[in-house]
Amino acid sequence: MPASPSTARAINDRLALQLMQQEGPLTAGQLKQLTGLSRPSVADLVERLTVAGLIAVVGESGAQRRGPNARLYGIVADRAHLAALDVRTEGVSVVVSDLLGFELARASVPITDDAGTGPAVEQAVALVERTAKEAGAERLHTVGIGAPGLIDPATGELRDSSGLPEWHRRLVAALQERLPAARVLVENETNLAALAEQRDGAARDRDTFVLLWLGHGTGAAVVLDGSLRRGASGGTGEIGFLPVPGTVKLPSATDCEGGFHSLAGAVAIAGLAAEYGVVAEGAPHEPYAAALVREAVGSVGDARVDVRVGARGGAAVARTPASRFLDALADRLAIGAASVVAVLDPGCVVLGGEVGQAGGGVLASRVEERLARMSPLPVEVRASALGGSAVLRGALLTAREGAQDELFAPPGR
Repeated sequence: MPASPSTARAINDRLALQLMQQEGPLTAGQLKQLTGLSRPSVADLVERLTVAGLIAVVGESGAQRRGPNARLYGIVADRAHLAALDVRTEGVSVVVSDLLGFELARASVPITDDAGTGPAVEQAVALVERTAKEAGAERLHTVGIGAPGLIDPATGELRDSSGLPEWHRRLVAALQERLPAARVLVENETNLAALAEQRDGAARDRDTFVLLWLGHGTGAAVVLDGSLRRGASGGTGEIGFLPVPGTVKLPSATDCEGGFHSLAGAVAIAGLAAEYGVVAEGAPHEPYAAALVREAVGSVGDARVDVRVGARGGAAVARTPASRFLDALADRLAIGAASVVAVLDPGCVVLGGEVGQAGGGVLASRVEERLARMSPLPVEVRASALGGSAVLRGALLTAREGAQDELFAPPGR
């Protein structure tokens, strides 16, 4: 059944907007070429989108050209303002952007464990309001939030999760109350990191991969055939609860201690580094576990990794403490990654978060070598290109796509 004229116009309008987002400002002639529409149809859609306030003339194409055919049309970036939040147990970071995702302001605030639920929520909400004001945003159209814990796939709400501060759940409701005109979208932080790595980071060329999050805790995000998989309850990737060898107990439904978290969480990494005498001076805004890994990688890169010394029966290899630490850490990471690879066969594992980025290719290659011995399935291991900033980037991408879906939607959808 052919589309009605109104539906066809709406489809053409959306196509033109998508092209302007991907390619930047375009002339009517370029729109005609890219869409395959007739000149009158392009002229009509340009007029409709201009009247709707979605596009405007932003310049001219070519210094020698003048007149209507040379006008460059672009999306009106300040048609809507967006905010993205990265909510951690120790604080909140926020970015405010325009409709095209151009960053206008950024800020963060630490929130201590003893702050109390009410004051913590007020600190976070006030941060969003101040940053929006600094960005010149009178109102926010969409707010994307990345938070640890489970997101109910049916309601999109943050579920009760053990070990997480109560202010996390209260924050979503408080933002909706203080920003009643804004659409608030919540997603698991690891899932957002995976979306960002796929769009702008280490997985740009992959439509199937697993991101292994290595930060304060551990997690995984699964992308299969280009789609993020959340599971029946939103719990896909809760790898911290995975029972693994090398721990003193089994995890429980309310406590991941004894699971993979006990091998690869920040506290576990710090303890492992101490065993090998690896220390580091923490950089501002960098978790100590990531600083330890970065220090070890730098040491291995600056010195000979293998020092061959004479030994009865042949040459022996003396490893530096930093190299032995990275080897031991790779052993631990491979245990969790091997389980994911055996079940999903993703072909690619990205070591995400601040620790994954700090480990770089040095740590990734060690994990890949161990996986090759443990699994018959081929898998490439890559280091995160975005690190901890991937959560904020993913939240902003989600907010931008949500706003554009609403603003660019055909009438009556």
